Amino acid sequence: MIRVLIADDEPLITAGIRTVLESDSGIEVVAEAADGRTAVERALAHRVDVAVLDLNMPELDGLSAVRELAGVPVVILTAFGIEPNVRRAIRQQVAGFVLKNCTPDELIRAVRAAHAGEAYLSPQVTRLVLDMVSPDDTDRRDTAAARLAVLSPREAEVLQLIAEGLSNAEIGARVHMSEATIKTYVSRILSKVDCTNRVQAALLARDGLG
Repeated sequence: MIRVLIADDEPLITAGIRTVLESDSGIEVVAEAADGRTAVERALAHRVDVAVLDLNMPELDGLSAVRELAGVPVVILTAFGIEPNVRRAIRQQVAGFVLKNCTPDELIRAVRAAHAGEAYLSPQVTRLVLDMVSPDDTDRRDTAAARLAVLSPREAEVLQLIAEGLSNAEIGARVHMSEATIKTYVSRILSKVDCTNRVQAALLARDGLG
């Protein structure tokens, strides 16, 4: 059972997220919070497995809360038009990004991925993040290409699919490999290109493979 905390200052959104997550028999929402400070306190008190946090909350914003939740995977709820906050989230290596208008299945996949030690980036958020990066920065693109040169053709293909926001299961289906094999590929790719999570790898792929 995956123990989850939900933090959002809008009660209706919190209730909706709870309903979605608890539709999965393997997920239990054990705590809720309406501000970042309470979110940190309750997440630690309830020893949650995953925290689902809104970016903009009173007392302590979602990204400040991330810093105080070291060791707890965090899925950030975000929306279009807040690009600076998404950049901050990338630097803080959150476990996942989902839009508030995502499908129920996508939210569940993000929580499950975070619990499994993976990073989840929704396809829409992938596009938002990648659109922040100017494709005209030649030096950055050359540097990225050099870092990616160590990858085999298959690894480069998997990385490209990561950059499209696909989960391990979806990548496996695309390239006709098992999810476990793809997980091994992802770990190897991150190590080879010196990235700590899939979000950073997606940005690197945008620069070097785009």
